[in-house]
Amino acid sequence: MINLGEPFAQVFRLRETGPVVRVVGSLVAGLEDGPRVCDHPGGQEAIRLELTPLGAYRLFAVPMRELTNMVFELRDVLGPGADELVERMSATRDWAQRFDLLDAALLARLDRGPDPSPEVAQAWRLLTRSAGTIPVARIAAEVGWSHGHLIRRFTHQVGLTPKMSARVLRFHRSVELLSHRWRDLSELATTCGFYDQAHLNREFRALADVTPAEMATARRVEGAHEL
Repeated sequence: MINLGEPFAQVFRLRETGPVVRVVGSLVAGLEDGPRVCDHPGGQEAIRLELTPLGAYRLFAVPMRELTNMVFELRDVLGPGADELVERMSATRDWAQRFDLLDAALLARLDRGPDPSPEVAQAWRLLTRSAGTIPVARIAAEVGWSHGHLIRRFTHQVGLTPKMSARVLRFHRSVELLSHRWRDLSELATTCGFYDQAHLNREFRALADVTPAEMATARRVEGAHEL
């Protein structure tokens, strides 16, 4: 998140008793396996950049598990040059110039970043194409690695284990279908690879702290609509 206006008031994980993260400016958030709340006082002006896990691995050049379930100031991940970038973007009011500055900075960093291993890239493609329904054992067989080696390398470059990544992908697919006004939750559970509707409900509670019905209502309020 490239913050060009007011900072977040606080950023915290639900159901955690640790200290609240107070972010004073731009931030980097890793992959999450649970709900996080970002409070903002209003008047936000920012650019939100959503990266694939392997794109983030190249851009940030750190083990992605170090970012999992964490939020950091942008400078703490990209270095002191991040502050200069944000200042230059804030100084211009032309959005095209802002995006040009951001593109140039990101492309220069990507050129120096590490390449994900082909096996991890293939494992991620298998997971995303199946929306998290392919068994991890089958992924390991497809890429030619042992189960344990796959977990270690995948978690290093993606941030979550293959099993947790599959859970998150199934959740995201179900949220997308709910946004299209899918009403039969039992059918939704089967379509997205859950054991049953009770399993669907438990995963929504674990990953978003809401029920599927509450999520569907929230999406409609936010303006999500059937395409």
